[in-house]
Amino acid sequence: MMQNECNLKGHIHSTESFGTVDGPGVRFVVFFQGCPMRCLYCHNPDTWTPGEGKEMTVEDILKEYRRNEVFYKSGGITATGGEPLMQLPFLTALFAEAKKEGIHTCLDTSGIMYRREKQPDYEKLFRVLDLVLLDFKHSSEEEHKKLTAQSQTHILEFAGALEKAGIPMVARHVVVPGITDSPDHLSRLGRMIGAFRNLKGLEVLPYHTMGAAKYKNLEMPYPLEGVENLPPEKAKEARRQILDGIRQVRSGKA
Repeated sequence: MMQNECNLKGHIHSTESFGTVDGPGVRFVVFFQGCPMRCLYCHNPDTWTPGEGKEMTVEDILKEYRRNEVFYKSGGITATGGEPLMQLPFLTALFAEAKKEGIHTCLDTSGIMYRREKQPDYEKLFRVLDLVLLDFKHSSEEEHKKLTAQSQTHILEFAGALEKAGIPMVARHVVVPGITDSPDHLSRLGRMIGAFRNLKGLEVLPYHTMGAAKYKNLEMPYPLEGVENLPPEKAKEARRQILDGIRQVRSGKA
């Protein structure tokens, strides 16, 4: 690693030593600080503000990884957040050094920060990126803005850039009662993501209220007060409906 990259610091909210839901295998998970999205169901509002958290260098993070690296043989490092792409140079430096050590790299992102004019910078990241968990929030632009306070344009552009780069993508979607659980939306979402040839998996995440207590501790109003947890069987049905949409577009019936 070049000296300036060695000295590069990122703002990190926290780390998790034994993550099992953020990519394949057991993983070291790095929660980046800062996010421009304001998803109504977000359970990490304490990661929103940029510049907060702990300052860490690439070597600081890799030292923590190495303490338990024997457990990560089938896993690796996952960058999540917050939104890791808000700290693109640091994320790229971290993954570049990880690849030198043979570590599998996974990015959990909304893709919201992608801009075509910064494609050369993203290509540097893509060269050291093994897998992306891409969060698709909604199939409708209007509803996406209501749900996240952001357009989905750059998210879809990012998915297209990943496809062009040949980087495997796993689509993630949170199913919220009354917001992202309608059959029309789920089918439309399936047709949307099914068009990307690099789509390798689908994770449907049921909405839960575990984040409500954090909002209370932060003295923030909880946006989805009164919305109940999504039952597991509803999440399974939602996944089936999304898969039906994927099959439609891939069979040419959409």
